[in-house]
Amino acid sequence: MIVILLQAAKLYKNVRIIISCTVELSFFLYICIMMRKIYVASSWRNEFYPEVVRALRDAGHEVYDFRNPPSGDPGFKWSGISENYMEWSPEEYREQLSHPKAIRQFANDIEAMEGCDTCVLVLPCGRSAHTEAGWFAGSGKRVLVYIPVRQEPEVMYKLFDGVCCTMEELVDALAR
Repeated sequence: MIVILLQAAKLYKNVRIIISCTVELSFFLYICIMMRKIYVASSWRNEFYPEVVRALRDAGHEVYDFRNPPSGDPGFKWSGISENYMEWSPEEYREQLSHPKAIRQFANDIEAMEGCDTCVLVLPCGRSAHTEAGWFAGSGKRVLVYIPVRQEPEVMYKLFDGVCCTMEELVDALAR
C-alpha cells in the first residue's frame, strides 16, 4: 500500500511539474506572440514620433528608431550630405543616392525592415515613410496607420491592416 501511495505521489508531482511547465511555456509563447518587432515609419518633422516610439516600447514591443539607429550612426538627413540638397537637379539627386551616408542609412533601414514583423505609419509623413509602409504591405507584413491629428483623407490606406486614431487604439491593435 505504501509503495502505491509513493508511486501516486511521485506521479502527482510529475503531473504538477508538467502542468506548471505547460502553463509557463504557454505564458512565454503568449508574451512572444504579443510582443512585436515594429518599424515606425514617419518623418523627422513629425512631433508625435518620439511619443509613439516610447509608448510602443512601454507596451513591451521591440521598436526600430530611425532617428537613433542601433548602428550608433546619427539618424540620416540629406542636409548631412549637402546644405543645398533642395536645389539638386534630378541627376544630382540620383548621384547622391550613392553617397556613403545614404548607402549606410539605407542599409540600416532595410535591415530593420526585414527584421520587423509590423510597420506603424505615423502621420503626417512623407514619401520615404509611405514607401516603407508599401514595402511592408508588399512583403505580406502587417501595417497599421496612426493618425493622431486631422489629415487629408486617403482611400489607399485600405491596403493596410488598420487605421488607428488614438495611442490606445494603436496599442490594442498591436495586441491582436
